[in-house]
Amino acid sequence: MKKYTLVLIALLLFLTGCEVAKEEGKKGNYKEGTYFGTYEYEYSGQKDVATAVIYVDANGFIKSCFIDTTYMKDEVYTTKKTLGDAYGMKATSANIGTIAGGAEWYEQIKAIEDKIVEDQGIEWVKYDAEGSKLDGFTGATIKVVDLMKAVDTALAKAK
Repeated sequence: MKKYTLVLIALLLFLTGCEVAKEEGKKGNYKEGTYFGTYEYEYSGQKDVATAVIYVDANGFIKSCFIDTTYMKDEVYTTKKTLGDAYGMKATSANIGTIAGGAEWYEQIKAIEDKIVEDQGIEWVKYDAEGSKLDGFTGATIKVVDLMKAVDTALAKAK
């Protein structure tokens, strides 16, 4: 089952990957390959697993990033991306007021994935006073500290 999950994640990574602009002749900071990171944490009384998949091209640049959370909903394991609009976060994020009209979880995580590719890492990540949400990043209202631990694990393997 784990093999199928990893293959599915890798396939999704390649299908939804983001291309980063690279200057001719420059070398990135990472080793070529696909790197996985996970982080298990407790949220709302249950154990969830944050997963990150980072693809680095032959020039050492992060080409794509995939982040998701696996958790139990209605006694079935699923992921927040799989739920899509059914996750039901748009109204909540709209009420917070930093995303005009709000955004679902998968839309917010896509903005973070794109920023990781654009900035070639997570050095830009700063947390709010609570220490769980991004500070100064208007594309997401979700708690990301555990997600970033999974990303950091994947990136550490790529160095």
